[in-house]
Amino acid sequence: MTKSTLGVIFGNRDFFPDHLVSEARQDILQLFAEMDIQPVMVGEQETKLGSVETYEHAKVCAELFKKRRDEIDGVLVVLPNFGDEKGVADTIKLSGLNVPILVQAYPDDLEAFNVERRRDAFCGKISVCNNLRQYGFPFSLTSQHTMRPLTDSFRADLKKFLGVCRVVKGLRNARLGAIGARPGAFNTVRYSEKLLQASGLSVTTLDLSEVLGWAARLSDDDSRVRTKLEEIGAYAKHDSVPSQAMLRMAKLGVVIGDWMTSQDLQASALQCWTSIQKNYGVNVCTLMSMMSDRLMPSACEVDITGVVSMYALQLASGTPGALVDWNNNYGEDPNRCVFFHCGNWAKSFIPDIEIKTAPILGTTLGEENTYGAMAGRAQAGPATFARVSTDDAFGMIRTYMGEGELTNDPLDTFGHRAVIHVPDLQGLLKYICNNGFEHHVAMTMGSVADVLAEAFDTYLGWDVYRHPNGG
Repeated sequence: MTKSTLGVIFGNRDFFPDHLVSEARQDILQLFAEMDIQPVMVGEQETKLGSVETYEHAKVCAELFKKRRDEIDGVLVVLPNFGDEKGVADTIKLSGLNVPILVQAYPDDLEAFNVERRRDAFCGKISVCNNLRQYGFPFSLTSQHTMRPLTDSFRADLKKFLGVCRVVKGLRNARLGAIGARPGAFNTVRYSEKLLQASGLSVTTLDLSEVLGWAARLSDDDSRVRTKLEEIGAYAKHDSVPSQAMLRMAKLGVVIGDWMTSQDLQASALQCWTSIQKNYGVNVCTLMSMMSDRLMPSACEVDITGVVSMYALQLASGTPGALVDWNNNYGEDPNRCVFFHCGNWAKSFIPDIEIKTAPILGTTLGEENTYGAMAGRAQAGPATFARVSTDDAFGMIRTYMGEGELTNDPLDTFGHRAVIHVPDLQGLLKYICNNGFEHHVAMTMGSVADVLAEAFDTYLGWDVYRHPNGG
């Protein structure tokens, strides 16, 4: 995970004690050092104590932010006292930054309600937020109205905010590759490139025939092919896979990797059936799994909004995302179901991952043409699921997200699989069906649903349903 950089604005009012600002500066420097955050803040000699309380101070701070704008992922507004609401808003306006903003305010101490220690940041935060709203700047709030920076609760809030910054920055600049046409039988993965582009996500397309043609022209002893073959062999158990199928996968891997590099793509979605099996004789699940494990998420069935969901979860958690089907009920348990796919989940989900065939596709395509699918069960633990979808009828992007628990409940089947427990799963499924969402959903390990909800709703302007955790 790359190091985050935050611009910091210290709000100040001239009739409050100066030492409160100096103390806040030391708190933030200590906190950022602990959390490995790069600060961008005005020097103590450039304005009064490095704070912003006048328009002149705002210009100084804004100029610094302009110079570092390509580095700054978000802005932290620190209020050691009431602060100057105009100074904060003017700084952001003059800087031209369009990044997430977190507003923090120090609490007063009941034992120090005197002139020397009184802050009034409780009140000042309301004024700052009022001005940010007037100026048209979206912002995030801490879990409590006032919080000291050097507390576990604020550290958790700041960690969440850094996730929001990664998601917003990543999606606004995302370049996605669509390889091949969607399977003809799957209207469910249709999407609007125009709606995605309006939020900053660009899609580059490539005909599958070009991929197969480039792969066919690679010689078996090409050094890049041999290297890729070794990578595949080292990635997963493959005892039952014929050498010719491994070689075909290696050639495809070289071609897809070269194309993604040449186009500066961060993620991809592939036509994974039926042309690839009929015309080339393998599945691409292994290659997709390997890319996802290297934090270059890859989705099946040309599900571009599915890979957007995977990428968003990856940005939020710092770990791979996977595309899954809401696939089966789990016995009579209304709050458990089965996640399944032919096998494109990253190795980090599945300790015992193995390259196999795809038995379901094999019934019509010949199982010998489906080597490259994968098998293995996801390890138990907390998980977050999410879905992004373009709603053309309403000209909007709609999303949902929530959290559950991958379990160790018995499950005897093939492919990549998991059992998940979700509070009020039946209510969630009704929401999915009633609102026309796809049967695909993305997941990642850990609990980051609130990060996505904040990023999607506050900063990207997407419609959000956050499924409750229960309890």
